[in-house]
This record gives sequence, C-alpha cells and structure tokens, in this order.
Amino acid sequence: MIRSTLVLLLLCFLCCSQSVFVGNRRNHTPKVQEEHELKVNLQQFHDFMTKYNRVYKDEEEKAKRFQVFLNNLRHIEVLNRMEQGTAFYGVTKFADLTEEEFSRKAGGLRTDLKTEDPDWVKEPQWNRDAPLPDSFDWRDKGAVTEVKDQGMCGSCWAFSTTGNIEGVNFVQRGNLVSLSEEQLVECDTIDHGCDGGYMTNAYQSIETMGGLETEKDYPYKGLFYKTCHLNDSLPRVDIDSYTKLSTNETEIAQYLVEHGPISIGINAFVQQFYLRGISHPRKWLCSPKKIDHGEVIVGFGVGTKRSKQIPYWIVKNSWGNDWGVKGYYYVYRGDGTCGLNTLVSSAIINK
Repeated sequence: MIRSTLVLLLLCFLCCSQSVFVGNRRNHTPKVQEEHELKVNLQQFHDFMTKYNRVYKDEEEKAKRFQVFLNNLRHIEVLNRMEQGTAFYGVTKFADLTEEEFSRKAGGLRTDLKTEDPDWVKEPQWNRDAPLPDSFDWRDKGAVTEVKDQGMCGSCWAFSTTGNIEGVNFVQRGNLVSLSEEQLVECDTIDHGCDGGYMTNAYQSIETMGGLETEKDYPYKGLFYKTCHLNDSLPRVDIDSYTKLSTNETEIAQYLVEHGPISIGINAFVQQFYLRGISHPRKWLCSPKKIDHGEVIVGFGVGTKRSKQIPYWIVKNSWGNDWGVKGYYYVYRGDGTCGLNTLVSSAIINK
C-alpha cells in the first residue's frame, strides 16, 4: 500500500540520518545491537500478550503475530515523529493486527454500501447567528451513554448511529436511554451486520422498523451470524428523519451545540495506536479519502502546545474504555483531519 511504502521510506531516511551521528562505533557491534533490540521487542510482545490476554492457536501463528507487532512498532515510531499535535501513540490492544485486519475487525464503515437518500431527508437547520463557545461537552449535560465495545465485529456504523440518536433523543425528550446496536446488526436489511454498514442506511432501517429497542431489551452480542429478534410489544425510540451536514467544521460545531452529538465517518488508521493527547497526523499518514470507521462527536475544546492554541474535537469511540482516553479520541479541529468532516450526519427527532 502507498501509506506503508511511505512509512518504510521515512524509516529508512531516519535510520540513515541517525547512522551519520553514530559513526563507526555502530558498525563494530551491529549484531549485539540487533540482538538487544530483538530481546526488547520480544519482551514488549510478551507484555502485550499478558496485558490483553492473547493466546494464539500455535507457534506459527504466534510468530506471525510477532512480525505484525514488529511492523506496527515501526508505524508507531513514525506516527510519534511526525505528530503535529500533542498525541502520543504506542502499543494498544490492536497492536498484533495488520492495517487491513484492523480496518475490517475494529472498523466496519463501508462507503460502498451507501444507498440513495429517501425524499424524507431534511436539510440541516440551526441558528447560524448563535455565538460559538470555546468549549462544549455533551457529556457534562448528561446526553452521552457509557463507552461501549463493538469487539471484533465490523459494527462501528451501528454504534455511531445509536450514539447520535441517544444524544438527540436526550436533547429533545430529556431522557438518556442506551439503545440497541444489536438490533441494527441483526435486523437492518440494507447493511451487512458485522461485515459493515453505513450510518444513513441505518437511519432508513430504523424508520422502517419503527425505532430502536433499548440496549437492555436487545443486548449486544456482536456475532457474524444474525437472526432478527424484534419484539413488537417492547417500546422503541423512533426518529422522524435525518440530515447530512457540510464539511464546514464551524457549522458542525454550531449544529452540535444546538442539537446534540453527531455521527461521523473517519479514517481510523492512527487510532489503532492512539494513547492520549490531541491527535493531528499528517494527511499522507491519514488520508481523508479513506473513511473506514464510524464514531460520534460529543464536544469540542481548545488545548495548547508550546503556548500555541490547538482546537480539538472530543470523539466517542466504540472500542471500550481501555482504549484511548477512557474510550475517547481527541483530534484536531479545523482542517478535516483524517476526513472526519466528510460524512457527518444526524437523526432528527421532533419533540
């Protein structure tokens, strides 16, 4: 892949640059240094296996995963060197997955599944003259449920959809209800369950189904086989329509303040290794054209780096609270980082 090639080229450049300063001393002990690095890497891998309870089916699979782990350590090094914000990248629970495996198992947003919007879709409406605060967080208002975990199922699109509707329902009706992703995984006939989906498709399916059941009534399983178990006797949270926003991030922030958390699509490549801080990767590392993950923007704020202000979004992910900043991703706001402003939508619920 182009990105992987660029990463390798950059690493070669960095290694060559370092060799100039090391001089002949390094040439005397290359084998010792390599053995030391391998020992350190093996210890890192064993620590990773212990922390995340990794058990591989055989030694061949373990060796394969170690090689993937080593390759990812190189990616992490490049991300940290090239970071423009304050983010720090390192070993996460996804460190033994290739880029393709990660996108398929931890993501699931598939733009190829997008269907035509129905005629009941609305144009976004909000007060464009309202002053925009420096910071805003719907978590402080009680509009955000706990961080959830999609597991190794490509159902991020379902979590992005429910996270948006949970927030909009709270804003409109004053009641925070955790909604069922499993209903979308099993009963949405437009999308493909754990094999991926698309948020605006999900809105259409929710309208057809008459709403979403609660998480309690229809709990998440995240399995690849699916059989719909809708119960017509149970209450559901319905929607009246949905809307799609422009790529203007000021307008996105204004809409969020007025209407609640917003569903987005994003390139999640750097999130595979994200640990903390305000993420601002370079575009060649996180192309805005490769959108593969659905998340929810719940707020925004302004941080600092060497006395310089850094505006950021607060993004709720669906990988559990043992990832990122207690399940959240803080990412630069204002230049469409990783394409986060390209697929922005929200359900509409009338009071």
